[in-house]
Amino acid sequence: MAARIAIDAMGGDFGPEPIVKGCIEALKARKFNAILVGRSREILPLIPSGFKDKISIVEAEDIIDMSDAATDALKRKDSSIYKAVELVRNSDADAVVSAGHSGATMSVALLRLGRLKNVLRPALVTLMPNKKKKRTVLLDVGANVDCKAEHLEQFAIMGKYYAHDILKINIPSIGLLANGEEESKGNEVTKETFRFLQGMEGFKGNVEGRDIFNGSCDVVVCDGFIGNLVLKSSEGVASTITHLIKDYIRKSPVAITGALLMRKVFKLLKKEMDYAAIKNAIFQAINFVDSGVNRHIEQSLKQRSK
Repeated sequence: MAARIAIDAMGGDFGPEPIVKGCIEALKARKFNAILVGRSREILPLIPSGFKDKISIVEAEDIIDMSDAATDALKRKDSSIYKAVELVRNSDADAVVSAGHSGATMSVALLRLGRLKNVLRPALVTLMPNKKKKRTVLLDVGANVDCKAEHLEQFAIMGKYYAHDILKINIPSIGLLANGEEESKGNEVTKETFRFLQGMEGFKGNVEGRDIFNGSCDVVVCDGFIGNLVLKSSEGVASTITHLIKDYIRKSPVAITGALLMRKVFKLLKKEMDYAAIKNAIFQAINFVDSGVNRHIEQSLKQRSK
């Protein structure tokens, strides 16, 4: 049976337009059941006539804004993200995709769907670009700021099966983020985690921050405090480089003229990137549903708990 994907149509910087467009592009490439959740009066005009019979809409009037507290979503049961998660809870959908408030999405998912069996804490995962033109799986990037060694051990298992089942890496290499590669490096939690992970297939020991970006490791594990710092620092570096480029542009009249002409192009490109991101997020959700990754994580945790 085709995967049923609930899509929060109201999340994102540009409203439903790039989300619906991303959904349409995904339907052109993959077979799945698309369920758009949001304001039908805004969604319907964006759906081409040839796709109206391939998309169902679940009405949700409320929208969780980026400025809202994550916990607000639990009280606002008519919001698009709450209703999208409820579709999975009620077995009317297999997965949820949202470009909206990540904290609200995780809060609702955790409390309405719960955790996998034997998972002590869920982790937020991101795919970081590396110089090998691949992606490094980094987790946790913000869900758990205070972790014990058993939590980091579980993050390693989650990351391993994500890399294996979703990214199709046969034996993912796993690194524990520390302040040096030697076994003696790190704090007490990472040292204990190192001992827990010794003997796990693919575990290569401690890695440093640069290893996230040089492609030497497929999965990098850390607590949410460190992971979020890495993520935000990376964003800051990218922003600084962009700022420096703009400074150089301002010093050249020819470059200024080109920049003015390109401003509209960049704005359009941002929208294009948004719908491409939605399309790829849907593909990831379909792959996740089809892969059995949750079952593999549960089985591995059960074996390690014996």
